[in-house]
Amino acid sequence: MSTIRHGNKSALLVVDVQVGVVSETWDAPFVVKKVARAVERARAASVPVIWVQHEADDLPRNSPAWQLVPELTPADTEARIYKRFESSFEGTNLEENLASLSVTHIVLAGAQTNWCIRATAYAALERGYDLTLLKDAHTTIGIELGNGSRVDASSIINDLNTTITWIRYPGRKSGTAASEDVDFAVAGGDVT
Repeated sequence: MSTIRHGNKSALLVVDVQVGVVSETWDAPFVVKKVARAVERARAASVPVIWVQHEADDLPRNSPAWQLVPELTPADTEARIYKRFESSFEGTNLEENLASLSVTHIVLAGAQTNWCIRATAYAALERGYDLTLLKDAHTTIGIELGNGSRVDASSIINDLNTTITWIRYPGRKSGTAASEDVDFAVAGGDVT
């Protein structure tokens, strides 16, 4: 059974918006613009922004590909989390950072939808956090299934937006919101 987080304190979690991660993703310039807008709005509302960066053998720390995209610059006071797994919670100090800020509600944006965003969304809900997925501020690449068929990126994005809108966990709220419309004070976002 999960620990339900009581209270209503939000944080914006920006996952893997790195040069080498988003370089070939669907509609990357638009999504990066929406992530930047969400960061701007979070800061204006005094909502903490937490930055997550993935590292792997093909994405080594401090390499040019590992860097955040130039349009996004963390403030010196904003937490940085470094991960090696799809979930931003696994093998990191993310939970400790969230606890130190008394966060109960995660607003989620970044890349890639079908891997790190999905894994982080489910991990947040399973750990008792309320979740709002920014439906216009996450992206991915399409998947070749190897049998001549393909799942395009927009379908993957739409699938996760739909799932997060309708999935339910006891004692938690989940939903989606546009980056321009998200209310950081309302857990779960707009479920329309």
